[in-house]
Amino acid sequence: MTLSTPVLSCPFQHTDALEFDPLLDRLRVEAPIARIRMPFGEGDAWLVTSHQDVRTVTTDRRFSRAAVIGQDFPRMTPDPIAQSESINLMDPPAHSRLRRLVAKGFNNRHVEQMRPKTQRIVDAMLDEMTEHGGPADAVEFLAARLPLMTICEMLAVPEDDRPRLRRWAMAMMSTGTRDREAAAEGKAGLRAYFAELTALRRREPGDDLLSTLAQARVGEEFLDEQEVAVMGMLLLVTGHDTSTYEISNIVYTLLTRPDQLAKLRARPERLPQAIEELLRFIPFRQGVGIPRIATEDVEIGGLTVRAGETVHVSYLTANRDEDVFERPEELDLDREAAASHMTFGYGTHHCLGAHLARMELQVAIGTLFTRFPELRLAVPLDQVRWDNGSIWRYPQALPVSW
Repeated sequence: MTLSTPVLSCPFQHTDALEFDPLLDRLRVEAPIARIRMPFGEGDAWLVTSHQDVRTVTTDRRFSRAAVIGQDFPRMTPDPIAQSESINLMDPPAHSRLRRLVAKGFNNRHVEQMRPKTQRIVDAMLDEMTEHGGPADAVEFLAARLPLMTICEMLAVPEDDRPRLRRWAMAMMSTGTRDREAAAEGKAGLRAYFAELTALRRREPGDDLLSTLAQARVGEEFLDEQEVAVMGMLLLVTGHDTSTYEISNIVYTLLTRPDQLAKLRARPERLPQAIEELLRFIPFRQGVGIPRIATEDVEIGGLTVRAGETVHVSYLTANRDEDVFERPEELDLDREAAASHMTFGYGTHHCLGAHLARMELQVAIGTLFTRFPELRLAVPLDQVRWDNGSIWRYPQALPVSW
């Protein structure tokens, strides 16, 4: 850091539907490596926004996730979301050990085996929506239910417990100080629940993913019970939250861009590629996530990040980098480079559930628009209610007719 580096105040609270955050867009163009101050946490941080520099920070082991443990680091939420034992705060080799075990449940083969069941679930949900008749809320009938059901089936979470777990998970993501107590209760509730469930699966294992983790050995030792419990908690939160909101966001985006929807209807076989472009284009969250801390001095883009300094990356701005994506501010379902997006992260901490999320989105979006060829919003745009109190960006309800 040099004395001339300005420190910018970055609340990252842009909540105008799915419009890209103007502050992030300005930093992407004017200050690809910036010094920022965030709503919570001590001190300042670096923010890296270009596609190449994000790749560097997320793959260079001189930037450590584990080093943030115990630190009051700059962040979006009143308290850190990630648990200290979480895989999200591990560096290799500890991270690699746990990731290899968990990844078995999310590989392509296993996910594809789940596709027929996912299709049946989506068909049943849309049967219910048809029976209800229009207008109907696509969030209520589809988006809020499918990902939660899928990840809970993988973890064998009893159906009666699922609404409570979802409430806790949503409370954890709040960015408001007034919700601090609810967020803490949500985190504690999820942790206690999965600790109890992990102990049960140790005694009475099944064929679910949590049982696999509870019975997994590293050498002669089982994984620590807290590791397994926190992993189960993380899988639930990340396995349903982002997919729920992305289903809603994609439906909204297609319904408000009829030219792109027409492309998809004309060439439904291009759905997987279209999903990648939608994932690239949609600003699915507020601001930034978990940072890294430099363990030694590192030069990035001509600036020196000193040992001990905090570095955030923006996957959102990396997805809008002109060096990688031509006309990045436009949604183009024919875009060939869309798969280079970073919506699932990059490097060591690339999302474990990316294969599962893609499958869910393909089945949900493909079936919805095939089943309802005349699907349309049932309310004016200014009557769509958007969440404005968490790290995620999504419509709280999406009334549709057909």
